[in-house]
Amino acid sequence: QVQLVESGGGLVQAGDSLRLSCAASGRTFSTYAVAWFRQAPGKEREFVAAINWSGRTSYYASSVKDRFTISRDNAKNTVYLQMNSLKPEDTAVYYCAAPPPWTVPPGTWSTAGMEYWGKGALVTVSS
Repeated sequence: QVQLVESGGGLVQAGDSLRLSCAASGRTFSTYAVAWFRQAPGKEREFVAAINWSGRTSYYASSVKDRFTISRDNAKNTVYLQMNSLKPEDTAVYYCAAPPPWTVPPGTWSTAGMEYWGKGALVTVSS
């Protein structure tokens, strides 16, 4: 099992940068891929980015590609989401999540494929 805790959310202005962290418990963190999802008010939770267990492969939603970067430090049991050029439409609660160990979805990353979730971190981008 793994427990996930997000941090780093806050209020920023459009064009600013912010880095979210997802800290994980457990000695087997390096066997889990990790994804970031977000949920804006009144909208469904959507995929943002993901990274496989080694950190060598990453995946991005088209809406954030070239602005967001996901990375991980397995020695620190932490996954990061560096968010640059933030826009008001990036405002949402950001969740980190993990599928079962040694698992990367064969197709799209969906909420149904995740087994573990953090409680979320609020990111608000003002215009």
